[in-house]
Order: sequence, then C-alpha cells, then structure tokens
Amino acid sequence: MHLLIQKNFKPIINRYDGDRYVKRMNCLQQLTTLFYVQIKDLFSLRDIQTNLRAQADKWHHVGLETVAKSTLADANRDRPYQIWGEMFYALYDHCQKLAPGNKFKIKMPVFTLDSTTISLCLSQFSWARYRKRKGAIKLHTLLDHNGCLPCYMSLTDGKCHDVKFAKDPENGLPDLPPDSILTADRGYIDYSWLYSLHCKGTTFIIRAKSNMTYDDLGQHKKANQKKGILSDQVIELSNEYKYEDYPDTLRLIRIKDKKNDTYIDVLTNNFKLSAAKIAELYKGRWEVEEFFKWIKQHLKIKTFIGTSENAVYTQVWIAMICYLLLSFIKFQTKYSFSLLELKRVVKELLWDSKSLFEVLRVNFDELMKFNKTPIQEAFY
Repeated sequence: MHLLIQKNFKPIINRYDGDRYVKRMNCLQQLTTLFYVQIKDLFSLRDIQTNLRAQADKWHHVGLETVAKSTLADANRDRPYQIWGEMFYALYDHCQKLAPGNKFKIKMPVFTLDSTTISLCLSQFSWARYRKRKGAIKLHTLLDHNGCLPCYMSLTDGKCHDVKFAKDPENGLPDLPPDSILTADRGYIDYSWLYSLHCKGTTFIIRAKSNMTYDDLGQHKKANQKKGILSDQVIELSNEYKYEDYPDTLRLIRIKDKKNDTYIDVLTNNFKLSAAKIAELYKGRWEVEEFFKWIKQHLKIKTFIGTSENAVYTQVWIAMICYLLLSFIKFQTKYSFSLLELKRVVKELLWDSKSLFEVLRVNFDELMKFNKTPIQEAFY
C-alpha cells in the first residue's frame, strides 16, 4: 500500500465525493480491503470479514478501522467505480516509466487491441443481459507490449461489438503515438476505421477476412518460405463501397500456420518492414490472450462479492490496479520469476514485517542466512 502514490489519488476521490459522509470505511480503506481479496483469493463478504478479523492486531499498519461486511457491501454498491478507473490510469503512468522494452527488437511502440467476455449469472446480475439465458460484460483492452501493460481499459455490456466500440469516440480510445504499430484480430475489420488509422500515421497489422474481395496489383517482395511467408502482395479493394472506405493500396501477406497446417492472411499498410517481421508482430498479438487468461485465472474477476453493476465494475478495476502494482514491484526489483510466483510471494508475506523488496532482491540462500532465529539454528 505504501507503493501507491496516495497524494495523486486524493484529487480523484474529491472529484467524485468518494469520502463524503463516510464515517468508518473511506476509499483507501476500501481499496486496501479489496486488494486483500485479490491477493488472498477470497470468495465472499463473510470470508473477507472472518480473515481480516483474525488479523485485527495488525490493522493499524494498513489504516483499516472496520471490516464489517455490510459496510464494504454499501461502499462497493454506492461509491462510483470511476474513482478506481482514474486511479488505474494514474498508477499506469507511474508504472510505464519502469517498463522494459518489447520483445520484437523494434524501436516503434507496439500495441494490441482486443476484448474478452466475462460471463455472469443472469439470475443474480439481471442488468448484464447478454443472451436469453446468459449474462456477461466485456473488458476492452489496449495492451502496450512494453512490459505487457494494459494502457487503456473499458467495461461495456456483453453485446457491444469490438469494432463499433473502437470507432465510437465517446468510448475514449486514445490516439496512439506517432509511428506506432497496432495489431488486432479480424473482429476489428472496418475499412473506414483502418483508413483513419492510416491517415494518422499508425501502422496496423490485422487478420483479413476470408470473404475479402480485392485486385492483385503485383508482388511486393519475393516470399521467403523458410520463414513461413507464402506470399507478399500489393492489393487494392475491389468492392465499390469498401474501396470508398479505403481508397489506398494495402499489403496482403500470407503466413503459414504450422500448428494447424494452414495459412493466415494478414493486412497491413506498412510497406517498409519485412514480411517476416510483420508475421512476428502479428503472432505477438497472442500476448493479449495470455494477459486475459492470467487475470481470469489469478485475479478475482470471474466471481464477485457484489451483484450490482457498480460493485462488479469496482472489483474489476481494483483487480487491474492490483495487476499494475504487481508489475511495478517486478520491474522495480528486476524479479526474474513470473508474475504468478511474485503474487504467491506477496500472499505469504502479506502480514509479515519483512521488507518485500529485500526478500525479492536477495537470493534464497542469503535470505535464510540472515533470517535464522535461535530455534531455526538448532535444526541446522
């Protein structure tokens, strides 16, 4: 909790009157409690109350005053979830400064746009109707491959289509830095939107649809089948309406998919990078799928301690803040193991007086040498 820059959070809390009329559990205490939920993998309000009451003598270290389940439930239901969204972006700016570079050995910043669906029980989350008998919300994410950090996130209902979300300016999808690269799956195919990216100087790499009609204007470069490139063509859209949406030439690269023994067609507006590098960048899009898999398996965003829309959105945003905080610790300490192992270390040291940074920076043998107690020494 001391790693959070709390002076940056107070203006956000005041803007939404987050602590107005609050007697026992203010915003930062709510944040602390929900961090505890994320790290300890708790499932219900009763679990939270029981676990924290067992540590009542240590509350003053983290500023807690109450862990009553009714107080936490009211805070999750009534306190605007936008507070945590803005806190997420404030922490991202701090975390991004320490992020390592991407793995593609390229100076251009690389981003991936994608979304994932979080299923909900319709009988308990009636506001999240997705299908006739199913509820869901959608988490839209713009992933920065420098450090594998989500630089933009938004929650919508499960029916929101990916490309409609990306095109709607009200959703606030940020403009990418100049000369950046955006990779996406074919769910984001909309030629007018792609042309707007092209006009802004953004390189897009996106999987083409199988029913795309185009005119072949010739070979761009000779295909290198040793690197899995089957063809590299310059094309022009032939359908009249699609040509009006994108009235410029495109590059179509056919990549061999060794896993399924088939091929993938990739569209891009970049004619300078090699076909092998573009194939590598598109395959690197899988990092966002791994990110979604990680947060669903290891953070509490599939089971919820509240049923209202505000409570669900609050829990998801605080889970994302927790992800950024773990990433920040990993970058700061140059921890060589996985983020999951780091989360397990934090879980075990949660109420310990040891410095987390000291534990992570010193190897295991040295840590055991300095931390031996007389009882421990009797066993060595």
